[in-house]
Amino acid sequence: MTSLPMPNTTREIILGIDPGIGRTGFGVIERRGAALTFRDAGIIKTSIGEPHAERLQELFSDLRDLIKQCRPTRAAVEKLFFVQNVTTGMQVSEARGVALLALAQAHVPLTEFTPAEIKRAVTGSGNADKRQVREMVKRLLQLTKLPGADDASDGLAIAICASQAPRTTR
Repeated sequence: MTSLPMPNTTREIILGIDPGIGRTGFGVIERRGAALTFRDAGIIKTSIGEPHAERLQELFSDLRDLIKQCRPTRAAVEKLFFVQNVTTGMQVSEARGVALLALAQAHVPLTEFTPAEIKRAVTGSGNADKRQVREMVKRLLQLTKLPGADDASDGLAIAICASQAPRTTR
């Protein structure tokens, strides 16, 4: 008698984070085997006009609360790849650092991806535009419409990318 392989029914909750100082997008999906299910998505906004350090503290606190609420088994964060405005790039880098710290303190395994890696994982092309990425996120998660703005769907795209990658930290 030949034994059949057991189906992969491992359940994972994957949190994708698209960091920014004013708006940090997030997406939460569940992966069971090859099936992906939408769990949550949204935007964490910080208070414009507040001192920069307080905005980073606000982001950290909100991310910590999000991690406690969704209890991810792993997470992914977009790498800062190229910026035209150095000031904006530094602020995004600082927001990324806050996200990495919140995940590390919660002991959530982390993977980082470049924008091209995320686009390739979701659409098959590293040169896809935002509209193509949003459409594929909607299709892959079988949604009739995407929640929120681009930042939220970017968070979902990052989570989908992580769901296709080996479970390693890099």
